[in-house]
Amino acid sequence: MAEESPSEDRASYPADPWAGLREGIAEAFAAALTRAGAPVAASVAVDLLDTSGGEEWDVALAVHRFAKAAGKSPNDLATELATALALPTGVLGAVSNGAYVNLRIDADRLADATMGAVYQRREKYGGFDADGSTVCVEHTSANATGPFHVGRVRNAIIGDTLTRILRASGRTVTSQYYVDDMGRQAAMITWIWSKPWSSWPEEIRAAIPEESSAPDDPRPDRTLGRPYPLVSAFLKTHPDADAEVGAIVRELERGEAPASHHELIERILGGMLASLRRINIGFDEFVWESTFVRDGSVADVVRRLKIAPHAVVEPNGAGAIDATTYHLPKEDARIIFTRADGTTLYVTRDVAYHLSKFARHPRVIDVLGQDHLLHAKTLLALLTELGEARTPEFVLYQYVVLPDGGKMSTRGGTAVFLDDLLDEAVQRARQEVLQRRDDLAPEEVEAIAAKVGGSAVRYHVLRIAPDKAVRFAWEDALSFEGRSGPFVQYSYARASSILRKASSAPSSWTGRASDIRSPPERALVRAISRLPALVAYAARTAHVHTIAGYAHDLAESFNRFYQDVPVLRAEAERESRLALVQAARQTIGNTLELLGLDKLEAM
Repeated sequence: MAEESPSEDRASYPADPWAGLREGIAEAFAAALTRAGAPVAASVAVDLLDTSGGEEWDVALAVHRFAKAAGKSPNDLATELATALALPTGVLGAVSNGAYVNLRIDADRLADATMGAVYQRREKYGGFDADGSTVCVEHTSANATGPFHVGRVRNAIIGDTLTRILRASGRTVTSQYYVDDMGRQAAMITWIWSKPWSSWPEEIRAAIPEESSAPDDPRPDRTLGRPYPLVSAFLKTHPDADAEVGAIVRELERGEAPASHHELIERILGGMLASLRRINIGFDEFVWESTFVRDGSVADVVRRLKIAPHAVVEPNGAGAIDATTYHLPKEDARIIFTRADGTTLYVTRDVAYHLSKFARHPRVIDVLGQDHLLHAKTLLALLTELGEARTPEFVLYQYVVLPDGGKMSTRGGTAVFLDDLLDEAVQRARQEVLQRRDDLAPEEVEAIAAKVGGSAVRYHVLRIAPDKAVRFAWEDALSFEGRSGPFVQYSYARASSILRKASSAPSSWTGRASDIRSPPERALVRAISRLPALVAYAARTAHVHTIAGYAHDLAESFNRFYQDVPVLRAEAERESRLALVQAARQTIGNTLELLGLDKLEAM
């Protein structure tokens, strides 16, 4: 429905329906715990409140962590707090249940604040107004050596979702892709494609038929990247070829890139980005590694590192930092920043890149695989050596594991490519749509299947906390039930269907919160009310999986409401229930946007 501006005589609602109430509860708990001998700041207590709610409670606090300081058992402490708590405005009562203190709040007040906020902010509900802060999120940054595999794309999905959440929270965000066009991997691609196919090593030529990638190749990343794992294996046993690749690396550092090198990287990267667009991932800026060599930034970093507090010169002439005090693994107690031949390493150039980010953004976030943890620590050590007080925040994620337990690797040739996975996801989604709908034109089926398939894959990765491995399973990713993207999408489509059948629905919130009174209605309002606080939390902590979990909970709450509460057949309650359906649809849709999933009006 078209967005409307709130009328001048309507109340102005806070962006977060819990504004003030949550803080008041936290202050009350902090005061009561302090009196009980377990002092805690209200700013800490507020993050411990559970507002997910249940049939007999709206807010809960688990007191286990405070029991030892108070010298009481958790159950006894909860009983004491429930009795002694000074109830803030909006809280109707407190009771203990085991080691929990459960609060019942004024449901009418929360319903009015929630519905008012949704109708007033509409597509902005769940987020906050701009706060003037800027953030740089660097994510994906995969080497342009071939198609994305499912393991690597976890970086892109986490980074893009974090970017969306940060923007909703009020930050101005720049998402960056750091293009490695100078390293050994890029040189390997240029080495093989600079030769005619007839002069390729026989073992590589035998595995790849004579072919070249035309300018209009729809998948240049697959065509041009195909030799990469073969070249990687070949160089390990052929020192002469390895030396040729090393010579290209040195040429790149001198700014003497071989002909077609940049074009090769651009074409492969273009194919990779086309795959990401299938799951709604894009970037604001592409930063090429060679930029910092050409503009002198890397040379300046080298100059400063040579006079750094722990600078040393290796016997072969390489420049290094004695990293003993940085608690790196023993084998990495020396950080090499220039090789014996004077060329720099990736981490040296990464320092220059980060200095450029710090110059533009007060907050810098890097999304990295767990296998890059040592690189992150090394980067921090070099920044410290330069006297740089600013540091990036790292969002580290674990691997995506194949069903047989193996880790995906492009270099090792054990990858499941993203495009292949998405093609399979669309095929399965198509079958599911055809089973459900026999009234759709073929083009409608294809459009729905593409959006359902891509969203299913994206949600399957997002639902797992980054610090836990994703055990990829086709059936789980493509399930149309349970904790899946299609389940959330279907809930949005169901709400859209109800509103279409209703012909008309309230365009503004009239403030009759008392009309929303059945338990399923109250539970749905409470679920809707939680989104802004979760957005603020995820923006602060980068725990993007909490929004994925919330999306499922919200969709589940809406579906329970749909099953238990008549809407179109209702009489006196019809208008208020249609208003609630519209608020739920808006909130589910906003949550889909945060997660980068497609909204569907029908499925």
